[in-house]
Amino acid sequence: MIRTLLLSALVAGALSCGVPSYPPGMSRMYGGEEARPNSWPWQVSLQYSSNGQWYHTCGGSLIANNWVLTAAHCISSSRTYRVVLGQHNLYTAESGSLAVSVSKTVVHQDWNSDQVSKGYDIALLKLANPVSLTDKIQLACLPPAGTILPNNYPCYVTGWGNLQTNRAVPDDLQQGRLLVVDYATCSSPRSWGSTVKTNMICAGGDGVICTCNGDSGGPLNCQAADGRWEVHGIGSLTSVLGCNYYYMPSIFTRVSNYNDWINSVRTRPALSPRALPCLPGLGSAMPTWRLRTPSFLLRARWEPLGEGCRPWQLLGPPWVPKISVWVKLSEKEHRGWPCPKRLNTAQAC
Repeated sequence: MIRTLLLSALVAGALSCGVPSYPPGMSRMYGGEEARPNSWPWQVSLQYSSNGQWYHTCGGSLIANNWVLTAAHCISSSRTYRVVLGQHNLYTAESGSLAVSVSKTVVHQDWNSDQVSKGYDIALLKLANPVSLTDKIQLACLPPAGTILPNNYPCYVTGWGNLQTNRAVPDDLQQGRLLVVDYATCSSPRSWGSTVKTNMICAGGDGVICTCNGDSGGPLNCQAADGRWEVHGIGSLTSVLGCNYYYMPSIFTRVSNYNDWINSVRTRPALSPRALPCLPGLGSAMPTWRLRTPSFLLRARWEPLGEGCRPWQLLGPPWVPKISVWVKLSEKEHRGWPCPKRLNTAQAC
């Protein structure tokens, strides 16, 4: 009977967001500490494949059973990714952990890696398969839209990155208590100045605990009045002077600024391969420079238009056909690219 009740309690916790089955230890230990295993069950490790091996690159937060929230700067179009869930030690096989391929990456359309101070450092990863929620894998809550935390509000940053400069990268998940720094303070000349925008949130700056290498994309966890943990921030920026430089708080993407964007991406209808033919008119608008890819095309997330379309005939915001590589083509090549010849008047070429 006791075992049944315990199992029921764990399942109930897994079905709601922001309520870990194993509550985190919330000490104020100087310099951060190892997290209690599985106490941040929405924390994921984003990993990329290289030469047959997987390597941790960033953190992330599970916000639905098939969606992970992370930072845009963590994503490279040339890499293959997976996420590892329910893991405490990245280099130990653990019962209940799970590795799932990423089938789709969606980077915010206004993100520009050459202008990181503008913000928009946010991305969503769609998992190849929905995951089952357990006592070790649970969902994060998102804060209500527009929420601004007050100065000195206590939060916890979690990840497998350094909590201090020149420290060894840990194998076990770490946590550190950070106090929110309000916009007026964080944007002052002695701190980040004009680099900080209102779509960001600052925390830390005590010269001790911070986000560092490997923590990018991970959550800034803040407890709401009802006891649930909400992911208010996504690890984004640290000072070039050092990860834990005094008066230079860690900068996070403020999640409450992007609720509408998150919802729009998650609810965007998937297009059936037979739903649309290749659209006309793309060939006539084709640019003439070889291998010059505009950055806005790299930042957008593309979807196939329909049956017969090649991977580079794409549909992206604002739902118009675009191409991903600019290349000079002969008239003959125009007729066969990007769509094959078809007996259909609504073909692109």
